[in-house]
Amino acid sequence: MGNPAGVKRDFDALERRRFKAFALLSKGVSEAEIARQVGAHRQSVNRWAKAIEEQGREGLRQAGRAGRKSRLSEAELKRLEERLKRGAAVAGYETNLWTLDRVVELIEQDFGVKYHAGHVSWLLKKLGWSCQRPTGKALERDEPAIKQWKKRRWPELKKKPSARGAQ
Repeated sequence: MGNPAGVKRDFDALERRRFKAFALLSKGVSEAEIARQVGAHRQSVNRWAKAIEEQGREGLRQAGRAGRKSRLSEAELKRLEERLKRGAAVAGYETNLWTLDRVVELIEQDFGVKYHAGHVSWLLKKLGWSCQRPTGKALERDEPAIKQWKKRRWPELKKKPSARGAQ
């Protein structure tokens, strides 16, 4: 039945569900009925039943975390965050804006680990960092006022080329 995208799995709850299925299997309840009661696929219940046959109740214990382990340790992630907090300019970039590509370079230079930019965004999210540039426009924007400002006020503020530079 799975989880919606972005929803983390509760491994303890999943383990409790398997043990509930174990109790029902012990009582002789059919796999299809167990699947309905615990909210799982019948195939999962069948897999659990096989695990019980082979390993007993221990076969239902949680395997731990899902997915590949991070290539950076917790200590390295902490060091990375410290470097990010110092700013991109301190790391030698012209602006203080961290881009994914810059973070990829920083990780490779500091830790010797190559990451894809998409995976770096996951790491940054794990550290509590978010996108520095908004992806959309504010709902409160007053477009007519902005248009007027650009038309009237901006030309007054904009730097004009000096007489020396204009040819």
